[in-house]
Amino acid sequence: MKKIVIAEKPSVAREIAKTLLCFDRGPGYIEGNKYIVTWALGHLVELCDPAHYSERYKRWSLKDLPMLPETLDQEVIEDTKEQFDNIEALFKRSDIEGVVIATDAGREGELVARWILKLISYSGKLERLWISSQTEKAIKEGFENLAPAELYDDLYHAAEARSAADWYVGMNVSRALTCQYDAKLSAGRVQTPTLALMTKREDERDEFLGRGYYTARADFGLFSASYYPEENTIRFTDKETKELFESSFIGKEGIVTSLSKEDKEDKPPLLYDLTELQRDANLSYGFSAKETLDTLQRLYEVHKIVTYPRTDSRYLTSDIVPTLKDRVRALSNSDFSPVAKAFLENGYSFDTDRYVQEALVSDHHAIIPTEEMVKPEKLSNDELRLFKLIALRFLEALCEPYKYTTTTCVIDCEGKLFKTRVTLATNKGWRRVGEEVGIRSTAAADNLDTSFAILRLKEGAKVKIEDITVKENTTTPPERYTDATLLSAMEHAGRFVDDAQLKSNLTNGLGTPATRADIIEKLVQNHYVEREGKYFVPTPKGREVVRLAPKVLQSAELTGVWEGRLESISRGKENPDLFIKDIKKMASELVDEVKNSSLIFEPHFVDSKKCPYCGAEMMKSIAMDSSVHYICQRLSCSYEEREVKVAIDTGANIKLKRTPQFTSDGKVKVNLKKSSVKLPKVVYETKLEVVRESKRKRDFSSQSHVERKNNIKSSSFSDMGGGTFADFFKQSQERAERRGKNRK
Repeated sequence: MKKIVIAEKPSVAREIAKTLLCFDRGPGYIEGNKYIVTWALGHLVELCDPAHYSERYKRWSLKDLPMLPETLDQEVIEDTKEQFDNIEALFKRSDIEGVVIATDAGREGELVARWILKLISYSGKLERLWISSQTEKAIKEGFENLAPAELYDDLYHAAEARSAADWYVGMNVSRALTCQYDAKLSAGRVQTPTLALMTKREDERDEFLGRGYYTARADFGLFSASYYPEENTIRFTDKETKELFESSFIGKEGIVTSLSKEDKEDKPPLLYDLTELQRDANLSYGFSAKETLDTLQRLYEVHKIVTYPRTDSRYLTSDIVPTLKDRVRALSNSDFSPVAKAFLENGYSFDTDRYVQEALVSDHHAIIPTEEMVKPEKLSNDELRLFKLIALRFLEALCEPYKYTTTTCVIDCEGKLFKTRVTLATNKGWRRVGEEVGIRSTAAADNLDTSFAILRLKEGAKVKIEDITVKENTTTPPERYTDATLLSAMEHAGRFVDDAQLKSNLTNGLGTPATRADIIEKLVQNHYVEREGKYFVPTPKGREVVRLAPKVLQSAELTGVWEGRLESISRGKENPDLFIKDIKKMASELVDEVKNSSLIFEPHFVDSKKCPYCGAEMMKSIAMDSSVHYICQRLSCSYEEREVKVAIDTGANIKLKRTPQFTSDGKVKVNLKKSSVKLPKVVYETKLEVVRESKRKRDFSSQSHVERKNNIKSSSFSDMGGGTFADFFKQSQERAERRGKNRK
């Protein structure tokens, strides 16, 4: 008899199969003496579309909302149906004695496997594999300690409740917005507040009025110091002080009123969770959140040199501590070899109280290297750069604190206080790792003050201002979000919420580490935001979505409420049926709010044009191939066109002129000269091409709008006094032909 093992992805399944000595391949599985390892492709099952519950839901209409089926059914995803059928076929075998769920150890991973088993109607023995890395050692230990799957039933109920809640709210509100405003709009409890963060920032930028301020820095010969009008700021606005500095302060003497030393230390930074790593990869290498996650997934699944990526914890569990030495040894063939070998020979410092926090590790511990020996030559450039961030942070955690002494000097010059400081390291501690391997640590702040001369001063000493520089500056508007800052805002969404209880429920923020990258990309794909360099810029359509969406969806508070209740469900402290009952009531109220709204969808696009069929604004969009598209925003029309360059054959023939000349000996010499008018054989002009016809009934002849528009465009250039070279040349030829006919 054999057990079926269900992994989440083929790559994970291959590693499990190899460890379990399964080598015989079949359609969608790998078989051995004791196990049959198969795999999902992410989700193979999803919630049914609304049309599954009623014929009237096939057509989008406000009068049919809200859609509140008693229970939600699941169906196989059509694109991956073949693999589902492969799995289902295995369950019809007579030699199956049980199933091991080996999908990702978390709420969503639990749902992937449970829904497959639900549609197959499996009710036999069920066990759970719960591991945080894909090394052979971790897999073996996991299979030696399989847990009964019923221990994770509450986690499954929470996952199913989350999915149902998103369906009831997302489906109903998105349809309501779309039908009410005749535009393809979508909203959700994570997507909309994330978008609202960016639109609010854009509103702040639009309303921002810059204010001028001054800063002053005095040169005291061997060092310089900044003017501090108040304790913690170098900015001042009074023009009198500026003029005083510029007119009469050069040459004045100041007195050192304070010279203080302070010993400080910075503890090693915490280890990476997914969001922190995405932030640093964006700051260091410009990686998007999705690029970081995809690269990290390859390091985990393909190369097996890092632990589970989709974690929200920056701490370790006690069982990891005995493996630290092996993980250091795995870095011996990498750029970190000098540090790794020194740690192995001389030992390392590990603050167990700081890094081992069982209560702060939910499903998976922090991202760290595995015991698998690193082979840098097998990594792509992006993979290597990302791995170096992880390895550096891991080795920094095995070091002592960075210790330093800060000396601060305060100088009083006629009541104006100038300050400067210098910092000297007394023990480089964890900062030494980056220096020794030539990699800048993202956790190390630069010491910008280098006024070492103040170390020789004493209180009461007199110093002379040899020069003073006053700079005039203007405050800048709030910076737009980047991948790094948006991830931070999503992770710490609780700071945008006033209610203390909701803040505590939002400890994990908007979305999860596993979903944030996809949420951001979805906003881009829906044309709600655009990337301009490293920044996200909300589009007029995106700003309208936030303006028109129900107020409760614009804030992170809803996620705070949900997450608190979902956590209770996962711990068996709340009935999921009560949660869903409340969600249905909310969905109905949100639909009514949209129906009763008097607002109008009116995005103001830059470089827009009017739709030729319905007169609505057409959004300008640049496609992946750099072609320019114009898309009507009315769903009832949906007309789309694009600009294409078309080669036009001018039909130009180069004529040679014969020019006779008489030479000195009386002979005739004939020179052949090209025409002075140089005409290209082929020119290009921009025409419009229909991408998607309008849904609206048109009162036109068989000639399409684009054909008529192009004809009008080409025939009207002479009246407008402008046009392309091809237009001018064509008109010139037509005039020449008419003149020729008239002569005849």
